[in-house]
Amino acid sequence: MNREPDGLLELLPQWHRLRDAEAGEPLRALLAVIAEQVDLVRSGVEQGYEDWFIETCSDWAVPYLGDLVGYRILPGYEEVLTTGLSPGGPGGGTAASRRRLAARLAPRRDVAETVANRRRKGTLALLEQLSASVAEWPARAVEFSRLLSAHQPVRLLGAGRDAAGAARPARGRLLDVRDGSALDLLGGAFDPAAHTADVRRAGSARRKSGYTPAGVGLFVWRLGAYPVTHAPAYCIDRARNLYTFSILGNDSPLVVKPEPEPSPSHLATLDDVPAFIRRRQLADRLTDHYGPGRSFTIWRDGGDEPVPPADIVVADLSGWHYRPRRGQVVVDPELGRIAFGARTAPRHGAWVSYHYAFSDDTGGGEYPRERDTPPRATVYRVGPDGPHERIMDAYEQWRSDGGAEAVIEITHSGAHQEQLDFDLSPGERLEVRAAEGARPVIRLLDWYSNRPDALNIHGNPGDGPPPRVVLDGLLVTGRGINVTGPIGSVVIRHCTLVPGWSLEPRCEPHSPQEPSLVLECTTACVEIERSVLGTIEVVGDEAGTDPLRIHISDSVLDATGSDREALSGPECRHAHAVLHAHRTTVIGEVHVHAVDIAEDTIFTGRVSAARRGIGCVRFSYVPPGSRTPRRYHCQPDGVRAAVRERAEKGEIDRKDVPALQDAETARVRPVFTSVRYGTPAYGQLADGCAPEIGRGAEDGSELGAFHELFQPQREDSLRARLEEFSPAGTDAGIIHVT
Repeated sequence: MNREPDGLLELLPQWHRLRDAEAGEPLRALLAVIAEQVDLVRSGVEQGYEDWFIETCSDWAVPYLGDLVGYRILPGYEEVLTTGLSPGGPGGGTAASRRRLAARLAPRRDVAETVANRRRKGTLALLEQLSASVAEWPARAVEFSRLLSAHQPVRLLGAGRDAAGAARPARGRLLDVRDGSALDLLGGAFDPAAHTADVRRAGSARRKSGYTPAGVGLFVWRLGAYPVTHAPAYCIDRARNLYTFSILGNDSPLVVKPEPEPSPSHLATLDDVPAFIRRRQLADRLTDHYGPGRSFTIWRDGGDEPVPPADIVVADLSGWHYRPRRGQVVVDPELGRIAFGARTAPRHGAWVSYHYAFSDDTGGGEYPRERDTPPRATVYRVGPDGPHERIMDAYEQWRSDGGAEAVIEITHSGAHQEQLDFDLSPGERLEVRAAEGARPVIRLLDWYSNRPDALNIHGNPGDGPPPRVVLDGLLVTGRGINVTGPIGSVVIRHCTLVPGWSLEPRCEPHSPQEPSLVLECTTACVEIERSVLGTIEVVGDEAGTDPLRIHISDSVLDATGSDREALSGPECRHAHAVLHAHRTTVIGEVHVHAVDIAEDTIFTGRVSAARRGIGCVRFSYVPPGSRTPRRYHCQPDGVRAAVRERAEKGEIDRKDVPALQDAETARVRPVFTSVRYGTPAYGQLADGCAPEIGRGAEDGSELGAFHELFQPQREDSLRARLEEFSPAGTDAGIIHVT
């Protein structure tokens, strides 16, 4: 805030400054305090000017500026601001989280465009633009009345006319079964076929349809398109030259790279949304999706030029039954598979760039993230164009240099197949991270036959503070991470430790019983942020050491099954650790010494805490039969208590209470679109999930790892704008495509 602490002192003559320096600079200290207050007044005046504009105003001024143009703020905005923005204050949550929630309740872009939007009220292009500005979801608006089957007047020889008298021969016409491209779009947002009338409304809360004369549907894509740039493909069968786009060897459907719309009046097409690429679509428009800068590209043998489009053939590779002819490169976009013909088979490997679908910036990815380099740290870059080709080469260089802090930055999205052993001494700090725009993959293979081949982090005892380790932006597959010895902290952020070590083609875990993180006889405090990982196993001296601290936030802890241990000790014993879980999805059982705090979290398996007298579980889902500390606003406790209250009021018979409680317990259990890592909708709550889960967080957002998306608030904001800007007399609804 104090921009010029010595600004007032410099205005004095040199003689006064010399006398002040001889006296110990008391005048300088006084003028610095006065300058700080001057800067506060100056900043207040500047902010007062900024508050005249919606783009730069303070959060409290947004509803006032919106009121000038008649913008309706959703309920809850003022409560978010008045409960305080300090971490852990009333209402919980961090300051950054509350600011993001306020932005969802009152998007500044939407407020700024209110007047212009009213001039375009009733147009389909406006509804798509509202989805982008309010909810940040790509959308396709469809007027269902134009898709209703209709009889054409015979006197016009099959060409009907609209109200203005213009001919419309295709409107209401049944689909031509000989048109394969149109048949491929049936049932989606770009369905061109005529439908019979349906009495269900587009805005129905139970089951949407909308094929009525007044129906308007807004198809939205909640999954985003995430890029993978020039990464190695995975060879499934070297004899037959079979590959997958995913380096993990699983099926990963390709996604369209959305193109910016040319004008506000432009209606969305298949190229404007992150839709899954279908075989027919790719075969008809190959050059629109294939090539550098487009949805996907294929290189072979390390060449600079990609495979020419003339060699690309689109086919169904399910079961790998299709046999490519000589010179062909067969691509299946729906499965993410590649098959090379005899003359086009790569001898030195294949590389790909493609886009996959996912919910949020979680796990290893090329998305932007905040990275702070300590001022004392030396940066060692690893990559094809860098001074080091291997991670261990950079590590050995750091050991020879003798520095206390090092950052090993991987500059490309390739695969590193090497044995990693980091041996750290007191006072050292090591950070292994991905560079901006890179997603490096660390493949841990069977290097030794007589011992595990995990990524080993070992701390050595000695004088001074224990060493610290940071892993940022990595995808680790093949094995897990083993931490031993005296370690101060292990930070895992924006990383993926593949649950089950590696994946089968159908995204089944290869070793579901194996842990992703083993904490063995260590003192490390583990911090996991925005990551995906498998089981955590804690091995330690329960009698002679204090429990480890494990902090998990905005992450998915996946044991690959609700009946498996996600966090425990050996042989399903209680882990000698204290758990802190914030906005986390835990797939599996948790057996720990204590749960200090668990909030806005989903536990799909039983939770067992040895010490129940400390800690708290709040605004979370905890399965029945769990042993936890005191709970506050948890499910299914809330719905079971509601049934008891109804019985006490005489609204229901007391003998029906057990059956109704069991029914409510079954209703509010979390339902996911997918619980298999590698699938696009992994960890996403399904549309049919109970509102106690989908809106069960303290701030009204969803429970679990994707809480910070604030999808309920985004949908409420979009629904409110649809009611205001939809054509008069229409029934508008939101339909989730992904």
